[in-house]
Amino acid sequence: MAEPASISSGIAERYASAVFEIARDEDAIGKLETDIDDLAAALSESADLRDLIQSPIYARSAQKQAIMAVAEKMGLSPVMRNTLGLMADKRRLFVLPAFVTQLRALLADHKGEVTADVASAIELSDDQRDRLARTLKDKVGREVKLNTTVDESLIGGLVVKVGSKMIDTSIRSKLAALQNAMKEVG
Repeated sequence: MAEPASISSGIAERYASAVFEIARDEDAIGKLETDIDDLAAALSESADLRDLIQSPIYARSAQKQAIMAVAEKMGLSPVMRNTLGLMADKRRLFVLPAFVTQLRALLADHKGEVTADVASAIELSDDQRDRLARTLKDKVGREVKLNTTVDESLIGGLVVKVGSKMIDTSIRSKLAALQNAMKEVG
């Protein structure tokens, strides 16, 4: 089901807000965070799960039965299981990736954190992650949670996105800048 991003985002935001409020009222923020991490990992690792939530060929009842079995097997909280069941009933499972993103944003805001997306040419060591998180915390004044990925096309360096700010220290961008400067001279 191809839906415009704004519609998907709006639907995901409403579900995420409701789930977050229930978890906060039940003092279950920790379990919610675990559920979100588990869901994100499952979506990332399972092509079958991604197919289930996106494909319109599955009957509503089959989709609900499958997602409920997955939720039960993963040990998700009753609130999360019920929400996934409701999303299946309403044919809204296609917004699950945006739902996870929205919940992560709500949790980060609740904990006073900001998420930084970091792309590096090689996998960062734990020490490098810790130093980067401390440096970013000093710059933004809030706890920073790193979301790291490896992008070998960077050649070296980092690309860091925190909110609307981007810091690009990659060799790829430096080479591109040098190439542009050489074009202007020649």
